[in-house]
Amino acid sequence: MLGGGGGGSGSVYWGAKGGDFRGIVVVFAWVSIQERHLRSYVELYSSLGWNSLVCHAGFLNAFASEKAMSMAFFVLNELLKELEIKPCPVVLAAFSAGSKACMSKVFQIIEKPCESQLNWDKYGLVRNCVSGHVFDSGPVDFTSDFGSRFTLPSTILKRPVPAKVVSWIVKGVSSGLDALYLTRFEAQRAEYWQNLHSSVCMGAPYLILCSEDDSLAPYQTIFTFAEDLRGSGADVKLVKLHGSTHNDHYKHYPIQYRAAIASLFAKAASIFSQRFQQLEEERTRTGSKCDEISELICDLQNAAVNSNQSLRRVATGPSDHFFLPSSVNDSYAASGSSNNEQKESSNLTQNAPGISAHSILGEMLFDICVPKNVEGWDIKFSGSLNGQPYACARKLSPSREIKSIRRSRL
Repeated sequence: MLGGGGGGSGSVYWGAKGGDFRGIVVVFAWVSIQERHLRSYVELYSSLGWNSLVCHAGFLNAFASEKAMSMAFFVLNELLKELEIKPCPVVLAAFSAGSKACMSKVFQIIEKPCESQLNWDKYGLVRNCVSGHVFDSGPVDFTSDFGSRFTLPSTILKRPVPAKVVSWIVKGVSSGLDALYLTRFEAQRAEYWQNLHSSVCMGAPYLILCSEDDSLAPYQTIFTFAEDLRGSGADVKLVKLHGSTHNDHYKHYPIQYRAAIASLFAKAASIFSQRFQQLEEERTRTGSKCDEISELICDLQNAAVNSNQSLRRVATGPSDHFFLPSSVNDSYAASGSSNNEQKESSNLTQNAPGISAHSILGEMLFDICVPKNVEGWDIKFSGSLNGQPYACARKLSPSREIKSIRRSRL
């Protein structure tokens, strides 16, 4: 016995837990079904290779939303422990009012985030593993008449007491439940059906077993629910039996019941396999895209470094500065560059490789052959550029002819 929601809300336990299993069936039952009755279903699932996690909710869980929510969290946490060790297909099976006492809250938790739940995403593994749904003698609708029938134990109805006394008890319970429904439970009833219909988003098939002779779970209510699911695109198999009463379908039709359950388990295992294969493919594609983006970023970084190095190679040393026109000198002086910029430019110029003006490349760049013998040239410094002095030169000749150095074509 693992526990439950507390406060007499029921119990949660593993009905069967073998080491070698194909999947897990989460059984949602209410007080309308006894423990010994549940044992037969646990044995059926075990014979097909499936473990069973039983959630046997208390009477008030069907009417107190907070108790149902507490038990739903407990069931999900216990199921999550097993799935983290070994992911496997999960089938949710509800008997009678078990869909209202806990199952609908499980759907609400794993399908819809709520303000009070901060760890909604941690149940994503459970949501991906849910591969099938079973409704036996349900789902049931909650009305005042239904509540009164479940409130009276069958032992009281079988006692040889006057029918008038029994009628008074039934009417008294019905009146009390009517008052509750009008004030609180009518909203919960609408939420209950909405949660059941939202389970279509899981993409899992449905198996619904019912009977026309079931007075607690009318066939018309179940048929309408099945048609609504089909209208939403769900895979629904509705098995209509004859002569069986509430929660007695397996007892009256064991062979047909077992075949229907085995078929759903096989379909659930196939859906689970396909679903996780798609998830693995998506993860692989996502990983490949991340690798391509990383390689692209590295290529861009390398290109930026190479481009920066290429620009630095163009810089020349202090000895390679030539006379600049006065207009360039004036415009540069007017720019008002800071001392820090001048220092950085000076360091870059000194550290970078130089381009010789006497080489072939120098002649191509400056379009002139610079003489090596500067004897007889009148050289004087006229100022500085970027912290480096530049000079103007002229050669004295008898004809007083001035030979100037032309600017680079660059």
